[in-house]
Formats: sequence, structure tokens, C-alpha cells
Amino acid sequence: DLLNNALIWAKAASDARMDGCEKPVMTNSGSGNQGITVILPVVVAAERFGSSREQLARALALSNLIAAHIHYYLGHLSALCGILIAGTGSASAITYLMGGNYEQVVNTIKTMCSNLTGMMCDGAKQGCALKVYSGVSAAVQAALLSMRGIKTNNDGIIEDDIEKTIRNVGLIGTAGMEQTDRTILEIMTQKEGKN
Repeated sequence: DLLNNALIWAKAASDARMDGCEKPVMTNSGSGNQGITVILPVVVAAERFGSSREQLARALALSNLIAAHIHYYLGHLSALCGILIAGTGSASAITYLMGGNYEQVVNTIKTMCSNLTGMMCDGAKQGCALKVYSGVSAAVQAALLSMRGIKTNNDGIIEDDIEKTIRNVGLIGTAGMEQTDRTILEIMTQKEGKN
């Protein structure tokens, strides 16, 4: 099924990459794991739904562009894990491949932002493959929920205006996680000093 195949392909690719596999991957916003997340679940969905090559190309463009747009508000480095961003792109593209309209894609983005915002990045490591797994799982579920008319309320960081919601995610990932970033760095440097 869609969820399991998307999880298997994306997690396996990320796991191999984090284990030192030297095969090249497409990146998104400078990250291989984000590239895996914006591409592989979309390809799996296109195969599952019997999409045309043009539909797949449009979906991949949508996935990458939405992720890059959200990433713009984070800057170059953030303590916010980029899998939220990549998963949001992937979720949007899956919604599109399921026949979703603009409103359903917007609802998918809001669901992703309300679900995974706050997942922290503590460096590239084996655990990144688990975060890819979480992001892809959330992406498929968000698309399915949106296509069933289930959407996130405009509570917390979620706004009626999707651009405001995206800016809120960016604000959390920059100013909101400054102390988180310092704390992660402190933990990592103290840990290295004990070895």
C-alpha cells in the first residue's frame, strides 16, 4: 500500500545514506535526506495511482518548490529538523496526485505544520532515517486526511492564511529555537569532551 511502500523506500534510502553509502541523491535545500523525502514518496504515490509522467513531473516540482519556499523562512541553519519541510512538500504533492485541489493542498500543509513543527535537528546521524520515517508517515497521513475533508483548525501557529502559517514555522525555526540550538551544541560538545 501507499504508506508502507513510501516508508520502506524513503527510510531505506536515508538509512543507507546515513550509513555511508556513496550513491548520489537529489537534494532539496542542500540536504540529501530532504531530497529523499520530497522525491521518493511522491514517486511511490505516482506509481500507486497510475499517474502519467507529466503528473509525476508536476508533483515532483510541487513537492520541491513547496519545501524550498518553506525553507526560505528558516535561513541556512536551524535547530528545526528539515524533514518537517520536506515532508510538507511531499504531502502536498501526494494530495495533488490524489486529485486534490488548492484548498486541499493548503489543508495538507496546515496539518503537517501542526504535526511536526518543533522536531529538532541535532546533527546528521543514523537517527535521521527515523526522522525521515516520521516525516513520510505524517506526509501520507496528512494527504489522506485532507482528501477526506479532515483539516487542522486555525489554532496555535496555524493561521487562516497559509503564508502566515509558513512564516510562523520559520519564526519558530529561527528565533524560537535559538536557545534549543545553543543547548544542543552544549550537550554535544560536553559529550565529545568526555570521550
